[in-house]
Amino acid sequence: MPQIRIAQDPVADQVLSDDSFALLTGMLLDQQFPMERAFAGPAKILDRFGTLDPATVAAADPESFADLCATPPAVHRYGRSMAGRVQQLAAHVVEHYDGDAGRVWTDAATGDDLLRRLQALPGFGKQKAQIFTALVAKQLGVRPDGWERAAGDYALEGHRSVADVVDASSLQRVREFKQVKKAAARTAAG
Repeated sequence: MPQIRIAQDPVADQVLSDDSFALLTGMLLDQQFPMERAFAGPAKILDRFGTLDPATVAAADPESFADLCATPPAVHRYGRSMAGRVQQLAAHVVEHYDGDAGRVWTDAATGDDLLRRLQALPGFGKQKAQIFTALVAKQLGVRPDGWERAAGDYALEGHRSVADVVDASSLQRVREFKQVKKAAARTAAG
């Protein structure tokens, strides 16, 4: 797997680079939380739980797993509720992909198929699925036919989303892009 540099921490980025379930989990955690901290979450889980094996994560005691995710520094600002989502994601990967999260994207026949597979994941709406489609295309070279259409504007060049984060500078440019978009939305709303 190519080197991912989203978390801006060598250990956390290595976990994302080495483990497809970690990358998928980082994307799940990327909501209402700084993106680099969300993508550092899987390394915290690995450090505290000892594994990111989807079957083991799915089978963990929910209360203990929630405690592990909520212990400061928490995996997410909503550590307990996100722990449940991580376990749901793990269970889905076990049930539909035999525990191999990478198959979500490597087995996709087309961009639309990839988008459909991602939207079927717990916690992945259309926008998150489009961003992850762009992420695996841009950073992992997984580009099934029609991925650009499936990813929408996230397929475009520039710094629009986490799919475009490859270093500290690009992280800052993505953050600025998001701030401009939010400000424009507030202005349009009234």
